Amino acid sequence: MTMNEIIFMIEESPDGGYTAEALGQSIFTEADTVPELKANIIDAMKCHFDSNPPKIVRLHFVKEEILQYV
Repeated sequence: MTMNEIIFMIEESPDGGYTAEALGQSIFTEADTVPELKANIIDAMKCHFDSNPPKIVRLHFVKEEILQYV
């Protein structure tokens, strides 16, 4: 079975840097910068998918903000 698309949820790490987790797949990676993270995602996908990797990789950036209502 071939997947056409994979989605990674990207979050800022509390310790600094970023984490990326694939939705529906067991792929996880991290890096200090977004360009490094993108390269790590490609490397992780090469390891996970021996052949026929998804053609589209979507990065969903999640940012949590706290709004204090007084």
